[in-house]
Amino acid sequence: MDRPPGPSVRLKLTLSYTGFLMVAAVVLLTAVWVFLLRYVPTYSEQPASGDLFRGASPSQEDLVRAFVPAAAWALLALLVFGLVGGWLLAGRMLAPLARITHATRRAASGSLSHRVELDGRQDEFRELADSFDTMLGRLEAQVAEQQRFAANASHELRTPLAITRTLLDVAARDPQDRDDHVLVERLQAVNQRAIDLTEALLILSRADQRSFARERVDLSLVAEEAVETLLPLAEKNGVAIQTSGEIATASGSRALLLQLTMNLLHNAIVHNVAAGGVVWVTASADNDGVSIDVANTGEELDPRMIPLLTERFQRGSDRTRTDHAGVGLGLAIVKSITDAHGGTLSIAPRAGGGLRVTVRLSAVLVR
Repeated sequence: MDRPPGPSVRLKLTLSYTGFLMVAAVVLLTAVWVFLLRYVPTYSEQPASGDLFRGASPSQEDLVRAFVPAAAWALLALLVFGLVGGWLLAGRMLAPLARITHATRRAASGSLSHRVELDGRQDEFRELADSFDTMLGRLEAQVAEQQRFAANASHELRTPLAITRTLLDVAARDPQDRDDHVLVERLQAVNQRAIDLTEALLILSRADQRSFARERVDLSLVAEEAVETLLPLAEKNGVAIQTSGEIATASGSRALLLQLTMNLLHNAIVHNVAAGGVVWVTASADNDGVSIDVANTGEELDPRMIPLLTERFQRGSDRTRTDHAGVGLGLAIVKSITDAHGGTLSIAPRAGGGLRVTVRLSAVLVR
């Protein structure tokens, strides 16, 4: 933003210090003047006749001739002292702000790795510097994540497009020996994968931007709707779903919380044992908030792989199935939606195999 030039903060502080010092000096000299006037007569008193050792007492006129020049020189000295001292003091006080400004300009130019790192005891400037360093750290992490996400998204979107082009090139080279039905099925599968990926990216972007209206959402009803929607998939995979819970009212977007629950349930179904698998879905409420808990049977998981499950486009190789490999954004979307609602996400392997994922949100009192 273009602004007209103005006096610096250092100059303003200097003038403020000097002005306050001058006002205090004038008040002090005025008080001294008034005090002296009470004890000095208007006219000088002559000594009594015959008293050779007593001189005439000073008058107010004499006081003016003696006091006013001295007061003027004192005010002038205080003015110079106030300007010089105020300038040096303001510079010292504003030195941390200059470092913060320098760091801000470097950040604006794209250098997010620079930090202010003010030392010394805690005060307003150091609190500001620490907050700015924290903000820079988060910005740097988010920019790095966005760059990594953009690269991964480009790669993932390029894959179905490349497969589509290959299928069409093969069909164009061999127009006589092609099976149109097989080609259409393959193109539909590839296109559906691209659609799923695009929808997942849109949901993820919406959650990251937190551009949604909040309303009261009962997680138990959301869980029931998600189970009804994915029940055919569970039956196809031979997985039984067991639901339980109570009224658990949270504040947030019902569409996003439904997407969160469906992602958890979908992962629990497709990453399960080959036959006889079970998924447990529980909605609960307590004094600390509300939660949705999804657990499933499955293979033993390496605890070192658990933190990677919420990374975008990261898939555990042991959990990938050929029929429902997904787009690698299931738990990443869950984490983003949870963060957007100010909640916490915890993931832990179950004893005997499988996974337990719990999302906790702040409760809303039902009136």
